[in-house]
Amino acid sequence: MTLAAAVRRRAEELGFLACGITDPSPIPEGGRLDDWLASGYAGVMRYLHRQARKRKDPRLIVPGAKSVVVVLDNYYNGDPDPGPAPRVARYARGDDYHRVTRQRLEPLAEFLRSRGAAVAHSYADSGPVPERALALRAGLGWIGKNTMLIRPGAGSFFFIGTIFTDLPLDHDATITTDHCGSCTRCLDACPTGALVEPRVLDATRCISYLTIEQKGPIPEPLSARLEGWVFGCDICNEVCPWNLRFAEASSAEEFRSRDDLAGAGVDLFEQMDEAEFTRRFGDTPLERAGLQGMRRNFRAALASESSVSEPARPGRGGADVS
Repeated sequence: MTLAAAVRRRAEELGFLACGITDPSPIPEGGRLDDWLASGYAGVMRYLHRQARKRKDPRLIVPGAKSVVVVLDNYYNGDPDPGPAPRVARYARGDDYHRVTRQRLEPLAEFLRSRGAAVAHSYADSGPVPERALALRAGLGWIGKNTMLIRPGAGSFFFIGTIFTDLPLDHDATITTDHCGSCTRCLDACPTGALVEPRVLDATRCISYLTIEQKGPIPEPLSARLEGWVFGCDICNEVCPWNLRFAEASSAEEFRSRDDLAGAGVDLFEQMDEAEFTRRFGDTPLERAGLQGMRRNFRAALASESSVSEPARPGRGGADVS
């Protein structure tokens, strides 16, 4: 068994959905990032401008790295649609995934060290790592029209973790087939029109951005189109045929829903102080929005329910899920 095969097997033993290996060479699509930033689609996320050089050339992230081990960490909890507000994106219903996935990566990094790696730096949605581009190159899926990495037979409800190592591991072949076909369900379903074209997201119109990254009031008319979402949004994932057919619940207890917001009204955060917010949500993704942000989101999302239109059309055509 090659070392690369042993790494993949160890990742499977640790419970990761999939593992692929690539190199940290420059991303061929780096020019698209420049165009995207120039279009203003990043909004207030100025760190993306500062990180652009490293995101286009991963060799600059960990000097000396020869390989990048990429894993998919399934977080799908199998919960039914939350229905009326408050709606929280599936990834944010459990423990903070940054900590959880990073901790789950550590035994794999230690395995690399045991095989001679002097460098084994792990990342989980942290730092200037172009996770989806690396996962694409590592053969773990293709980029869907909703900009998500979609894995054949699995869907897209997973976190992407990476380990940069100085070990020269065999690389996996990239998936070159676009299995989205003529399907446009994600574009048709987005209530704010954030997907301006296939695989191009205007983050400033995305509900996830508006409820997490947006500073100050959520601008009209977008605030009236939240459809009950108070943190993040799953619409473009939920309508994807690959998730409808293949998504399976994760076995990780850390990603199970806490139900802290089930049936909650706007008074929940209005009556809460900072200390209680930290106690209840400090170890969850909701901490990023903060108490003031969650108050704003609840007010806007609950008010938006009265303007929710009929469910989005399935879209033209369908994905190639054969």
